[in-house]
Amino acid sequence: MNTFGQLFRLSSFGESHGRGIGGVLDGCPPGLTVDLELIRKELSRRRPGQSALSTDRNEADEVELISGIFEGKTTGAPIAFLVRNTDMRSQDYDYLKGIFRPSHADYTYHSKYGIRDHRGGGRSSARETIARVVAGAFAKMLLNTMNISIEAFTSQIGPIVLEQQDSTLFSSELAAENPLHCPDREKAEAMMALIARVKEEQDSVGGVVSCVVRGLPVGWGEPVFGKLHARLASAILSIPACKGFEYGSGFDVSQKGSQQNDAFYFDGERINTRSNHSGGIQGGISNGQPVYFRAAFKPIASIRIPQETVDKEGAAVKIQIQGRHDPCALPRVLPVVEAMAALVLADACLMAKSKERIV
Repeated sequence: MNTFGQLFRLSSFGESHGRGIGGVLDGCPPGLTVDLELIRKELSRRRPGQSALSTDRNEADEVELISGIFEGKTTGAPIAFLVRNTDMRSQDYDYLKGIFRPSHADYTYHSKYGIRDHRGGGRSSARETIARVVAGAFAKMLLNTMNISIEAFTSQIGPIVLEQQDSTLFSSELAAENPLHCPDREKAEAMMALIARVKEEQDSVGGVVSCVVRGLPVGWGEPVFGKLHARLASAILSIPACKGFEYGSGFDVSQKGSQQNDAFYFDGERINTRSNHSGGIQGGISNGQPVYFRAAFKPIASIRIPQETVDKEGAAVKIQIQGRHDPCALPRVLPVVEAMAALVLADACLMAKSKERIV
């Protein structure tokens, strides 16, 4: 399953320590102006080595657009792209050839396929998300033509949590002031200090991403098995290290129906709701309100603290993982969350347009 989407489809390829990561994006409409700066910006946000909060691996992550673009616009043909790997240290992983790292995909990949790329996890590495970010940038270009925006924020690192959990109320201006894109100056400083501390301790820490989509029209999403929130959940949960997803009021539903229901009213121009506990989706279909969701990311499994595990023969061994790894999935996962949401929405857009009513 290396292809995502139905009409707006991404097929990705590549491994962490292979020659590069790339993809083929099919279904992108023709005539879309290609914003190269947007692609570079999104890749830069995901790029390793960008701050003291991330891994020391240093990759330029420059994209090569191979096909599907002519005179600065998409042609409707498949868009092929490649980002080459340049700063690999594969020798750091040689001792792991026959060892299963705790909480990694080593054991499951070996059990399923009988072979695995031990160099940085191969295909299971988060470096695979480069393809998602590039494709997501094209999806954002399409959505931008309809004034639809997607913005992810850091709302929790370890025990440090934003008091305000409704991401529709987060301040983009405040978030832009720090690498974590956290809209609270005091909490952002505490979060960054915590990440720096666990990195010094050679450990890792988990966090939560909040994301808001503004500008969606009414009617995107399919009833029953193609519900918009279900497709968003599938997309976000496919991101490495993601452990949980909720939208709207999510698990905070221990209230009465009279408190949770979103009352409708007519504002003189359109039907609106007085609250948004539904998170902009009802019956699996967008209702015109902002869509917002949260995603939980576990602590990065690659830590330098000695750990107990087994080798492929089942013998007990102790390991101390080498290599260069993030102490926290955030902030580098933020553009990946936005990219996957954008891919879902671009697909939903094309599906909605293919079903527009004739009368």
